[in-house]
Amino acid sequence: MSHEPAPTTDDSAEEAVSCRALDYSFGDTKAVDSLDLSVRTGEIFGLLGPNGAGKTTAIRCITTLLPVPTDRVKVFGHDAAKEQMAVRRLLGYVPQQLSADAAMTGRENVTLFARVFDVPRRERAARVAQALDVVDLTAAADRMAKTYSGGMIRRLELAQALVSAPRLLMLDEPTIGLDPIARSSVWEHINAVRQATGMTVLVTTHYMDEAEQYCDRVGLMHRGRIHALGTSDELRTRLRDRRRTEAREAGTSARDDDGATPTLEDVFRDVAGQGLDEEGGDYSDVRSARRTASRLG
Repeated sequence: MSHEPAPTTDDSAEEAVSCRALDYSFGDTKAVDSLDLSVRTGEIFGLLGPNGAGKTTAIRCITTLLPVPTDRVKVFGHDAAKEQMAVRRLLGYVPQQLSADAAMTGRENVTLFARVFDVPRRERAARVAQALDVVDLTAAADRMAKTYSGGMIRRLELAQALVSAPRLLMLDEPTIGLDPIARSSVWEHINAVRQATGMTVLVTTHYMDEAEQYCDRVGLMHRGRIHALGTSDELRTRLRDRRRTEAREAGTSARDDDGATPTLEDVFRDVAGQGLDEEGGDYSDVRSARRTASRLG
């Protein structure tokens, strides 16, 4: 499913998210290293990279789940260090780990999030019903979540994040563990909401095909930093042109003389180099991903 261009994409637009020289370490391990990141209002921005690149840590800093210094992270102009509650009121967040309770119905899950995000009591039932309808779960709303398929679970979590009508939707690996059809369904719902509301979306993923199809811009993250930034077409064209220039200078034939443009995965491998094989996250990252995938299967 294609999507319309972001409502506003010029550099003067209000920033939905701004990270400036952001650092975060776990002991001696630097997960985020002087990260500079700007997400424009109204766009779908993809933060790409393998496990261990620092994507989830960056997301947790932006959502105020991890403490950050003053003036390092701002969400619609609010400082994540000094205005945590103001930032949280602007956010909807779907974490990589499952957040839906299998022992509750779909409606009960979304209602719980409506209460957590302080949706007014008089509006709560209508907002819950609307969120469930947006993700096509009205018919299954009163079934136990444990009876849902993997794709339905991810759509339920999307409803949980949308019930507070956030200006910024944060999605950390929203389609991990899903089959291609379920992945497409989740993205169609994300894109439909974004088109209808103008909501900004920041998504982390290691699925390059999703980024190429659905994101307005992408940032390729490796070892805690953004190493390439732009639209998919821009990044792929830059790599093709550079390869051709290098080939001409070396007096050899360019690999892309047939007119083919590199894939986004080619771009990332060029950015990450051989380090891509070394940076796959640690044991806990793999265990967490496998647990999520098995529960969605």
